[in-house]
Amino acid sequence: MHRRNFVRTWGIGVTALSASRILGANDRLNMGLIGCGGRGRGVARLIREAPNVAFTAVADVYKTNGENARQWAGPDAQLFPDFRKLLELKEVDAVLVATPDHWHAIASVLACQAGKDVYVEKPTSLTIREGRAMVNAARKHNRIVQVGTQHRSAPHFAKIAEMIQRGDIGPVKFVRVWNYANHTPHGIGRKPAQDPPAGLDWDMYLGPSPRVAFNSNRFLGSFRYFWDYSGGYITDFGNHRLDTMQQIMGVAAPRAVAASGGRFVLQDDRETPDFLTVTYEYDGFIATYEGSNLNGHGMGGRTPGHRYYNSRGEWDQPNGIAFYGADATIFAERIGWEIFPERDTPARPRSPNVKRVWENVEEPTRAHALNFVECVRSRRTPNADIEIGHRSTSVALLGNIAMKTGKKLHWDAKKEDFVGAPDASAMLTRHLRKPWDLIKL
Repeated sequence: MHRRNFVRTWGIGVTALSASRILGANDRLNMGLIGCGGRGRGVARLIREAPNVAFTAVADVYKTNGENARQWAGPDAQLFPDFRKLLELKEVDAVLVATPDHWHAIASVLACQAGKDVYVEKPTSLTIREGRAMVNAARKHNRIVQVGTQHRSAPHFAKIAEMIQRGDIGPVKFVRVWNYANHTPHGIGRKPAQDPPAGLDWDMYLGPSPRVAFNSNRFLGSFRYFWDYSGGYITDFGNHRLDTMQQIMGVAAPRAVAASGGRFVLQDDRETPDFLTVTYEYDGFIATYEGSNLNGHGMGGRTPGHRYYNSRGEWDQPNGIAFYGADATIFAERIGWEIFPERDTPARPRSPNVKRVWENVEEPTRAHALNFVECVRSRRTPNADIEIGHRSTSVALLGNIAMKTGKKLHWDAKKEDFVGAPDASAMLTRHLRKPWDLIKL
């Protein structure tokens, strides 16, 4: 499916109901922040750069983070330990959801039901059924929902998509996606159960996930290494790049997936793999994903003077996407891209339209945040609409399910279910612990 058709098929339009809510340029947009950690406050600062935007309420189960956000937002901002109280405020027009991943779906669905527009961090959800519930809520209540996959607001990725879909580098039949970081020898370590810190509602932090004793490894900074709250490296860092791979290749879902991975070296508290490799079959090409916590190199071959995202050494390219065409290879990342033409030979002369190119660009999170504000005011479809975000998160979740089953799985994207694999289908949802079972799956 080409990119234009993808947007037309899954995008949303301006309905009569949503058009009636368009805010004028001089009307203040009142925002609420749900989840006041470092990422939430960072994106909130970017959203507040837009004219006539104020954060008038914040909510967090951890009082320390909530107080820090309230002080930043201003003396008139209200602080709530339960985000549902924030959603009751009629004066709040939209919310930024930056909670741990296992709360994303519930907070977003309830916000849509309360008539709020939503910017939700990636991954959209912990399960594929939750992601679909988010899409349904956005459509039912005519809400703008932007997912925090900021690559969608980066012009260089749109430019690469046009090049590849136009055939500029020849047919692309293989795409490689990777995230590397060296966590050896100790990883996140091993820590004992203990009492929660003062001011933390641990039961609400766990929310719909199983009740367990407090452990600081399951809290801020390292919760993404536990299945109850996230999906590891692939749903965190991989989500961005798998989303961009689908954008550039003009596709919405794979037709089959297989994976291998596990905990091979790190003997810490984590449950998610320290190495994972996934193979995705799409119509017309193959994509692979590699997520490693055992080595930080990823890909070598640096260009002098070119900046690489999150590089920490002289030669590493720890994150990236490589598109292998018959005439050239494109390496792309958040802050730059390069073209490497194929070797010129008598049997296959180099295309005159393919040249060695490299370029650094601006990090796109600010543009993505401002796109959300513009779309709340205009009711236009945001760059990373919830349907796109859901399908991109689904790709990452499919990789984890394939690893857990040890099978090659065939995916029916229309039904959002596996073909003939009931054990895999059971992993498309989860049991929500009472009383935090606040949405229907």
